[in-house]
Amino acid sequence: MANTWSSSRVREEFFSYFRSKDHTFVPSSSTIPYEDPTLLFANAGMNQYKSIFLGTVDPHSELAKLKRAFNSQKCIRAGGKHNDLEDVGKDSYHHTFFEMLGNWSFGDYFKVRAPNKEAIEYSWELLTHVYKLPKDRLYVTFFEGDSTNGLQPDFEARQFWLDCGVAEDHILPGNAKDNFWGMSLGFVVLGCMNADLRSEMGATGPCGPCSEVHYDRLGGRNAADLVNKDDPNVVEIWNNVFIQFNREDDGSLKLLPSKHVDTGMGFERLVSIVQGKLSNYDTDIFSPIFSKIQEMTGVRSYEGKFGKEDVDGIDTAYRVVADHVRTLTFALSDGGVPNNVGRGYVLRRILRRGARYARKKLGVTIGSFFSSLMPVVVEQMVRPSESISAATVNAHNQGGVFPELTKRVDEVKEILDEEEESFSRTLDRGEKLFEQYVSRARERRDNNLSGKDVWRLYDTYGFPVDLTRLMADELGMAVDEAEFEEAQAQSKEASKAQKKGTKDTVKLDVHDIAALEKSPRVPKTDDSAKFCEVPFGILLDKTGFYAESGGQEHDTGSIVIDGLAEFDVADVQVFNGYILHIGQMKYGSLSVDDEVVSSYDELRRWPLRNNHTATHILNFGLREVLGDHIDQKGSLVAPTKLRFDFSHKSQIGIPELEKIEVMSQDWIRRNVKVYSKELDLKTAQRIPGLRAVFGESYPDPVRVVSLEYDVIDITRDLENPKWRNTSVEFCGGTHVNKTGDIKDFVITEESGIAKGIRRIVAVTGYEAAEVRRLADDMRTRLGHLELLHGKEKDSGLKAYSVELNQADISVIQKSRLLERLSATRKAFDKERKDKETAMTKAAVDTTLDYFKENSNAQVFFAHLDVEGNAKILQSVILQAKRLGKTIYVFSVDSDEGKVAHVNYVAEDARLRGLDARTWANAVVEVVGGKAGGKEDGAQGVGLNTSKIDEGLQVARSFYSEKTGL
Repeated sequence: MANTWSSSRVREEFFSYFRSKDHTFVPSSSTIPYEDPTLLFANAGMNQYKSIFLGTVDPHSELAKLKRAFNSQKCIRAGGKHNDLEDVGKDSYHHTFFEMLGNWSFGDYFKVRAPNKEAIEYSWELLTHVYKLPKDRLYVTFFEGDSTNGLQPDFEARQFWLDCGVAEDHILPGNAKDNFWGMSLGFVVLGCMNADLRSEMGATGPCGPCSEVHYDRLGGRNAADLVNKDDPNVVEIWNNVFIQFNREDDGSLKLLPSKHVDTGMGFERLVSIVQGKLSNYDTDIFSPIFSKIQEMTGVRSYEGKFGKEDVDGIDTAYRVVADHVRTLTFALSDGGVPNNVGRGYVLRRILRRGARYARKKLGVTIGSFFSSLMPVVVEQMVRPSESISAATVNAHNQGGVFPELTKRVDEVKEILDEEEESFSRTLDRGEKLFEQYVSRARERRDNNLSGKDVWRLYDTYGFPVDLTRLMADELGMAVDEAEFEEAQAQSKEASKAQKKGTKDTVKLDVHDIAALEKSPRVPKTDDSAKFCEVPFGILLDKTGFYAESGGQEHDTGSIVIDGLAEFDVADVQVFNGYILHIGQMKYGSLSVDDEVVSSYDELRRWPLRNNHTATHILNFGLREVLGDHIDQKGSLVAPTKLRFDFSHKSQIGIPELEKIEVMSQDWIRRNVKVYSKELDLKTAQRIPGLRAVFGESYPDPVRVVSLEYDVIDITRDLENPKWRNTSVEFCGGTHVNKTGDIKDFVITEESGIAKGIRRIVAVTGYEAAEVRRLADDMRTRLGHLELLHGKEKDSGLKAYSVELNQADISVIQKSRLLERLSATRKAFDKERKDKETAMTKAAVDTTLDYFKENSNAQVFFAHLDVEGNAKILQSVILQAKRLGKTIYVFSVDSDEGKVAHVNYVAEDARLRGLDARTWANAVVEVVGGKAGGKEDGAQGVGLNTSKIDEGLQVARSFYSEKTGL
């Protein structure tokens, strides 16, 4: 089978089969579930259908139209409760990234409904007729029932397996743990294959019994007793979940109005079975990546060894690196960003774990290793198989199964390189410290590493704790987990205390500075190294930290003596040339003349550089678009945004803002080099087009930063007017090497802060990508709102208007959305007004026509179709008043589930004893709610719409009783 079944063919045969069964292909959702905060990553095929199962799907969305669906979902299982990261590499089947093949029915087919007999029949037919798996190697399970929850055995599923031809001793009962699946409202697990992802019976939400298919890789035996026993050669390959109940908060089960089917089949495992391999890693899913790893590293070829047999650890490293590059490629292509929080930290851990394996076991000099492997993954996933049908090619825009992988290749490479390079700078020191910690433990004859030491490795050197555990495990050691938890808690408390007061209390005043001036041992700090782009070790008379100045925020980082002391730098300020690193000791102590390592946080410095260079670009764009009167009045360069204040008399219109933004993006697209050099002040001031802050006192010499043109070239031809065509500024801040590093530029705010002073706020890089994503989401939601009608549309537009005004998105996109919203609102109001006018006319005409046709009538009763509109009912009452007639009219508001009712009592009826208030209260006894008013007129709102006819009859009877008419 291995010679004829490529992995792409396995996937396409699944697609073709369900396409032939009238299922709709739904592209995989993103691995980054932006709209579901309960998930770190998409971890199951059914995640994107959660709203259907919960009954919350937008009825106007494409999702609501689905009856049958299929796809291959991109899944990541790493971090949080369901974490396979530490197991990857150790065995033949764990992955952090995997594909989940699945088919779904949303209230359409269910189990064995004749004549189609869909769900189970599809599984058997595809496995045995399409993939031609031997029937005697397949075993199936069914739910054995659960008396404690009042659930009967699923004999229906068992019987159908028998009807399919499955041998009776290959059909096995399973308990609630293995064969009853559910979906909690907070965490979705339906459709995942391993037992550790199954929800507990107690979870609330949609649930039901399931029927699994297992495969014996070896054959030639009866393996029934090995099913669901974690045997690596008897594995689950498919699961059919029959969703028919909802588990309530009290634990009881109620039948759902619609029954659904959710199935899941692990693609990598299926491929290994179809190709006759005992390991997922032996398939052509991984072999191209293995070949590239061998080509890049020169190590021996992959031999598929595990545990003690993998003496040199090279096969384990192959598996770890191949798995991790797949995860990183997909997650970053979907917009994931490595950082210190949530899913971002999981991605950082994955990369650092892979990088350490690459260097330790494969001998790689890390820095750009993963970005060099990534093209193999992209090519494999977007290259259509020779067997893929035209329908599939068209469905994927001629981009293979996952065309999104081709959209951000360069950006993903940059992110990988930044992260890998950053880790490489501390890996040597971290591993050296790890060895010291191991030596200390062995001297104590202790196989547990100190938890405090393990925390320092993470906190100072960025070593993920699971990576340290792995390194310890390689040496037959463990981590003192209790001590680690205690050290982590103490560090967090210390950090909280520092944030509360340190910045405002630690300063150098005039007396401190005078004392320092008199001391020959403490020269003013040489901070020229802050412009260096690599970490280095220096004495405290020099620093690589950037002190807050020129609008740019300070660096953070650490000053350490490896293994002995660490000072956490949380703030950096400059006082008359002295650079003051502000923070507190994390452990150990420092003394004068100690030799230390001073390291700023490179991952914080990167966005600061982006935003500072982008500020220069913005300054240039403002001058080009608005004129030479633009003068800088203030700025802020933070990691998450930039802010620029400048002189300008009036608000900047959207067309001008768009020109400025496009011009800024053009600088980024052109990817020009950024130059800097110190010049004597008088020479620098002669440069045409030079930008400087009015009234600012600059040092001599002064640092000049220019785009595209080398400062040296500028000094050779100072009077050349072409220097006006670029950005040239006095600046002591940190900048990118080339403008393309900024990646993107989006203006999010334009406002006035004082008379003649305007402010622009913008974002770059990853923050720009996020505001673009939010804008796209707002645009999509407005499109859905435009399809709604009536009160649902009215309330939706009101809520959307509030949210849009508060949204932190492109000011240009917000303006366009506001215009579109205004037009939609205007059209809706006109439509509603026209409809209300038409309904008013119809209701009034009905009343007038009645009295015209019944000239002797003194009263009119009616159930009017005006959607409970009280204003229209009052218009009808007004006509009755003019005619001197008594009236009682009703109308149902179906959306709100209420009954509006209004009456008027003419003078002759009042003289006969009819009071409008008691009349309305009599109706309230039937329709519920409340009523009130005066003697000649009352109105009420009832809560029981089904009683409206009875309410009308009560009104008639009450009128007759009181008036005798």
